[in-house]
Amino acid sequence: MNGAESLLRTLVNGGVNVCFANPGTSEMQFVAAADRVPNMRCVLGLYEGVVTGAADGYARMANNPAATLLHLGPGLANGLANLHNAMRARVSIINIIGDQATWHRKNDPPLYSDIAAYARPVSGWVRDVSTAQEIPEAAYSAIAAALGPPGQIATLIVPADCAWSDADEPITDPVLVPDFERASEDAVQAAAAALKTGEPAVLLLSGYALREKGLELSGKVAAATGARLLCDTFNTRLQRGAGRVPVERLPYFPERVGEMLAGVRHMIIVGSRPPVGFFAYPGQSGELTPPGCAVHVLARPDQHIIDALKRLVSMVGAEKADPARQPAQRPTLIQGPLNGDTIALSLAALMPEQAIVADESISDGFSLLKRTAGAPPHDWLFITGGAIGQGMPLATGAAIASPDRKVINLQADGSAMYTLQALWTQARESLDVTTIIYANRRYRILEIEHERVGAGAPGPKAREMFSLDRPNLDWVRLAEGMGVPARRVHSAEAFHRQLAAYLREPGPNLIEAWID
Repeated sequence: MNGAESLLRTLVNGGVNVCFANPGTSEMQFVAAADRVPNMRCVLGLYEGVVTGAADGYARMANNPAATLLHLGPGLANGLANLHNAMRARVSIINIIGDQATWHRKNDPPLYSDIAAYARPVSGWVRDVSTAQEIPEAAYSAIAAALGPPGQIATLIVPADCAWSDADEPITDPVLVPDFERASEDAVQAAAAALKTGEPAVLLLSGYALREKGLELSGKVAAATGARLLCDTFNTRLQRGAGRVPVERLPYFPERVGEMLAGVRHMIIVGSRPPVGFFAYPGQSGELTPPGCAVHVLARPDQHIIDALKRLVSMVGAEKADPARQPAQRPTLIQGPLNGDTIALSLAALMPEQAIVADESISDGFSLLKRTAGAPPHDWLFITGGAIGQGMPLATGAAIASPDRKVINLQADGSAMYTLQALWTQARESLDVTTIIYANRRYRILEIEHERVGAGAPGPKAREMFSLDRPNLDWVRLAEGMGVPARRVHSAEAFHRQLAAYLREPGPNLIEAWID
């Protein structure tokens, strides 16, 4: 068996059985080997940013890595933006990058580049194999590295001659994954002591603290001590909805964060870090911890968050505390102009139980979390690293990981153009995704930021940089051209009717919400 087949079989033996791919010549041995490894599901993406973003969405919902198959350095480079997001989300991904044959590299062919240099900024583990014989062990090590706490990207570079040459047999041993480090007793005691002072305190949650179990334990601590529960602005996966313990999200703009944290004397960090601004602004500090607030790290992202919370519950005597729970609430009247708020109201009224929401609504989505808080239990996936073009691929990967759940993609129109090829993959794979395009026909967030950085009123050239008209994007045609049924709506009532219809049907489908 050649190196490509041995690698795929080692991945499957290690529990990695989905590969999002955009291959080229140097990866043809992997393409051929896929027909000999039936347990590996291969999903084609028409752009590398779709491939890497889909692997991110898959990992968030499957709690297990997917592989990507990308073509040389340029292919990896095209996927870097969504690998940046995945790195910030701390998810597990295994990149398989083909390279020039080892003996051809010295000739400096046109597609030769330093792949490892491209990969290192987003990867926690990088390896460039030099022989076919080392491929099984390298693949096994890549799985272990990707699964290492708290989850990271592992990049394996495979020259073409290593892929086509005879290799050792695939590894069948169970993958040995390092366990999460236990938070120190001193850290737990310090957090408990801070909470027992009675001074205003918050728990800033991220990672597994935002899953249902972590929220239950945090809710007990809050009920017993009076602390507030907050989470980062952009999170990997937040489990929320009626009956679950609610958590407040830090606002996007730093001055709003300052208002939320005013008077807080103790900040307990649970899988997160002290808050900082998304950008720097003239005359403002980028550090958002309020003056006089002591920061206590209960658990780092690479530590066992649930264990630390259990110990904190015991130390503050909260075992029998009853956490606050989000009451069920569904809006009943949706009418008026079509805008971000009426879209949020419709979503709150119609969202099915256990839906997965991939949110890249950006400037028109500010009221979404407030409006949908009382919807049935669901998972919310955020654009973690700020690199736009994540929403559609994220929804694609989530739908493959959770085929029995409805996925809803809330998608700004400008960022959607970065990775709209994901619609084609959704159609080809018959994925149950409903995409909502916020068609405001401009980069509205940039209009806001232009003012905030003190650049003054935008002139004609600046306004041209923000507008998406002349011509207007036609999302109905774009979607239908890739095999996805689509409708355009202009009023809140029409949007509500169309969303209800599409949520009753298996996807994929798309609504272009024409926002004036």
